[in-house]
Amino acid sequence: MQSSSELRKQLMAINRKSYPAYKCLKGSYRFDDYTLIIDHVQGDPFASPSHVTIRIPYSVHRFPCDYYQNADAKTAFTDFLLRRFYRQISQYSFQAKGSGKSGLLSVSGCGQEVLARTACQLDESKKNDLVFRFHIGFPANGRTINSPELIRILFDFLPVCVEKACLYRTCDKTSLRQAFELSQDQAFIRSELKRLHLAAFVADGSILPRLSGVSDRPMKESVPFSSPDSLRIRLSLPYKGEITGMGIKKGITLIVGGGYHGKSTLLKALELGVYNHIAGDGREYVITDDSAVKLRSEDGRCVKNVDISLFINDLPNKKDTSSFSTLDASGSTSQAAGTVEALEAGSHLFLIDEDTSATNFMVRDTFMQQVISRDKEPITPFLERVRDLYEKADVSTILVAGSSGAFFHVADTIIQMDCYRPVDITASVKRLCSGYPLPPSLPTPFHIPQSRRVFCRSARKMDYKDKKIRLRSKDGFSLGKEEIDLRYVEQLKDTEQTASLALLLGYAKEHLADGKKTIPEIAALLYQELQENGFSGFFFHSYIPGGYAFPRLQEIHACLNRYRE
Repeated sequence: MQSSSELRKQLMAINRKSYPAYKCLKGSYRFDDYTLIIDHVQGDPFASPSHVTIRIPYSVHRFPCDYYQNADAKTAFTDFLLRRFYRQISQYSFQAKGSGKSGLLSVSGCGQEVLARTACQLDESKKNDLVFRFHIGFPANGRTINSPELIRILFDFLPVCVEKACLYRTCDKTSLRQAFELSQDQAFIRSELKRLHLAAFVADGSILPRLSGVSDRPMKESVPFSSPDSLRIRLSLPYKGEITGMGIKKGITLIVGGGYHGKSTLLKALELGVYNHIAGDGREYVITDDSAVKLRSEDGRCVKNVDISLFINDLPNKKDTSSFSTLDASGSTSQAAGTVEALEAGSHLFLIDEDTSATNFMVRDTFMQQVISRDKEPITPFLERVRDLYEKADVSTILVAGSSGAFFHVADTIIQMDCYRPVDITASVKRLCSGYPLPPSLPTPFHIPQSRRVFCRSARKMDYKDKKIRLRSKDGFSLGKEEIDLRYVEQLKDTEQTASLALLLGYAKEHLADGKKTIPEIAALLYQELQENGFSGFFFHSYIPGGYAFPRLQEIHACLNRYRE
């Protein structure tokens, strides 16, 4: 390891040389409070900026171990520090001048959810070093090195950022303590869901509406959530103390109400309750079973070797639905496949909005059953499976319904949203159900579908083009020539999660595809590696870049299942 003064000498020596001379800087440099590591140097000032790491030893940062005593606390701790570092480093971006991306300083920006990210991590193997990974656009005039500007960044800007954002002595200790306590309270509620046999919890006073369609911040002057008395429970949290809110029991829950009364808003909050949220978000104490999956129809998606016979059987063309494949699924077929794939991913809670579902997959009314006889309809609607899913597979359902009343008969709990206020109408609706009986149904016997899809190893040797990943947006990426569409994987919340899924898919294709392992087996291996070793095993180079956030097991499944090969 070299000293910071040696780095300064090197920078002065290459000033005004051709841009590739920056490559000689790659390596580690010892500063007073931290080690600066230049992991990767960009090829020219217009290319993706250089990868840089700062490693701060515990003897310098001095954050008490209590703040990262468990997994939830550690995620909240690194999220808190990353937000502080982001605010500091953003002030200095492009203050150093030059062409192209010269002077760019960037690090992962966090949204309302608290996610574990590679941009800020605690290295327990190195006695709790703090590690920050970010990007710097090395300055140049044209393609000629402008090292005095890089000296400003490395010797003037970065030390200030570290001092103000990354050390305990300069930290806002009250905010840090609040972030820690909130993470522990949220973890406690998750444990209480299991103990109390709940699918979800929504605290009284929560602010569920968002500011706008493009902003995830809470809407000002919106109606605070207030639980119906019949569904209200009390929880005694470790730090906040007693709170009350609506406990949604396991089973089948129906959310109904007029248009614009808050049905989908409540479901959206539950959908994102699989993640913890920062203080002030309004949904801090909206906690959902962390295996929950939002299901919907996806016209045109690829389905490969999925056993959808639980929902679709006896097709006119005699096609086998126990190992069904298509490059262009219909709405009902895609939703059937998504439901089975969610079962394979270990989900114990389905979240469904009637507005984004295939009608013929969800229900068939009495008149339609009289017109089209049972032996002419290959679809067994979700209505006829939802009870078995709960009683035989331990999978609960929370369903938003706006037009069909058929689900009233099978629901355990019925919540009406009235001007954003929930009302428990279960008893009154159940009395009405006797006057509107459902026709008898005789679905085929229930069974747990078995995964049949395997990843086959490519017949030819993969070259660099096959491994090339291009991240389009949060909603998709390309791997080689194949486009993976994740628009309808609605619980993906961050582009960095999508980047991680692209990385994992590429690794699975190259290292795990053997023609024997099924999708659930491969997903489990990828998730286990992430949990035990982070991203270190997924890169061919020696460093871990910033820009990756940990996805859930359910999103790993969803990504693998949407890969066409």
